[in-house]
Amino acid sequence: MGDFDITEKIIGEAIYVHRKLGPGLLESTYQHCLFQRLKSLGLKVEMEKPLPVYFDGLKLECGYRLDLVVEDQIIIELKSIKKIRDIHKAQMITYLKLSGYRIGLLINFNVLRLVDGLIRLRN
Repeated sequence: MGDFDITEKIIGEAIYVHRKLGPGLLESTYQHCLFQRLKSLGLKVEMEKPLPVYFDGLKLECGYRLDLVVEDQIIIELKSIKKIRDIHKAQMITYLKLSGYRIGLLINFNVLRLVDGLIRLRN
């Protein structure tokens, strides 16, 4: 299954979760629900995956965690905020660089239509 196919499945399931729950809940609620939906499709999904930082030849466990990682390819960063800002996009790009993953989905559930809160980024 290619990157595009997986991201389309993720987006479809995120829309499903958003339609069922609506906007305004805690980020962790959407995270757990989306995790369950993706697992039910048979996808490999990791929640709160540690992201070490390598600096000057040292591996530093700084406490960074990726919300969801799907099929060892795609990072999903979930938000429940008023508006996605440039700093959130920059954060995702940094996560992609640090992890080596190629695709990131930044999903803000605090919108009326989920497609208005969805950003796809590439490393």
